[in-house]
Amino acid sequence: MAIASGGRSGAAFRYLAVAAWASVAVALGLIFFVAREAVDAMGGQLQRIFYVHVPAAWVAYIAFAIVFIASIAYLRTGARRWDLLAHASAELGVVFCSLVLITGPIWARPVWGTWWQWDARLTSALVLWLTYVGYLLLRALATDPRRVGRLAAVLGIVGFVDVPIVHFSVLWWRTLHPSGPAVGNASGGSTLGAPELVAFFSALIAFTLLFAWLLAVRVRLGGLADRVTELEIAHEMGAVAPAAAGPRSPRPGEVAGAATGASPHLAER
Repeated sequence: MAIASGGRSGAAFRYLAVAAWASVAVALGLIFFVAREAVDAMGGQLQRIFYVHVPAAWVAYIAFAIVFIASIAYLRTGARRWDLLAHASAELGVVFCSLVLITGPIWARPVWGTWWQWDARLTSALVLWLTYVGYLLLRALATDPRRVGRLAAVLGIVGFVDVPIVHFSVLWWRTLHPSGPAVGNASGGSTLGAPELVAFFSALIAFTLLFAWLLAVRVRLGGLADRVTELEIAHEMGAVAPAAAGPRSPRPGEVAGAATGASPHLAER
């Protein structure tokens, strides 16, 4: 699997890296300075978790959606690039989903008086995380790459069923988790002022671009790992081939020398 590292591909990769980290810096500035007074009035440091928790959940949805699509493509085509994309996206999806499960209880402890509640939103999010951790463990422990690719693809497709359950759980069941949209209320208006909205959407963009860059990095590294494996196999095949061909047949002069007990070079004379 060839991985382009120069030309337009390399330039796009660098631009994506710059955009990702620049957007992160802008988002942090907006959260801590532009929306500072409003955030402090709504709960101070605790409210700032909102600007991490919600974007992380959004990126986790995107990551698992990519696993879902890439897994279907892999089962249809058998192309390694789709399997590699699904694997890379699942790894990042678990990271961002872990961030959701960490920041949520930090917010819940002072607000709900407990770190965890087994309500529909939290439980379904935990099931989603466990599903994709199982996906990664399956890939890590299996020995047959082709077989594990197909099994992981099936698990990645089935696991995605939980994503809409997580998202709509607050509407389908009674939960402690806030049930309204992240930036709206029941009347259709926004629960956030202009500074908070700017900070929120900047965080959403920053997380999305950061995920895209990390995904590109992980896919490139996976492609390079595949290439190294191919070279190692080719090297081993090249080392085994001469031995498998058997010993070289002796030349006539060597046979004569062996019969007379003389050196092959003397026999040729």
